[in-house]
Amino acid sequence: MTGKRINKKTKARHQKKKEDVKRISKDRIKTLFKQAVDTFKENSKLSDRYVTLARKIAMKYKIKFTSTQKRKFCKHCYCFLMPGKNCTVRTTGKTITYSCKNCKKFTRISYKKKSSE
Repeated sequence: MTGKRINKKTKARHQKKKEDVKRISKDRIKTLFKQAVDTFKENSKLSDRYVTLARKIAMKYKIKFTSTQKRKFCKHCYCFLMPGKNCTVRTTGKTITYSCKNCKKFTRISYKKKSSE
């Protein structure tokens, strides 16, 4: 039997390092989306680049976007969406429809209305 023995201390250290990397990358994704919002007026291509960088980080470290982050970019052309500028948002009975003006595609998100009791 050849192979390395795994020490409990090294395993715990590795787990700690993994958690730190995930936390740092979540913070980085959050700042990239914030920068995309800030720079959209001056340069929309730069905000698209920020979204692609955030997607790459999320894919590399297997991090899921929050629901608000998911709605901020187009799933088809991966451009940053700013309602009223390059996308339209429509609400119907049970769905919210985001339609991208760059690629002419749309995304439907279902939701439940809160009961007014």
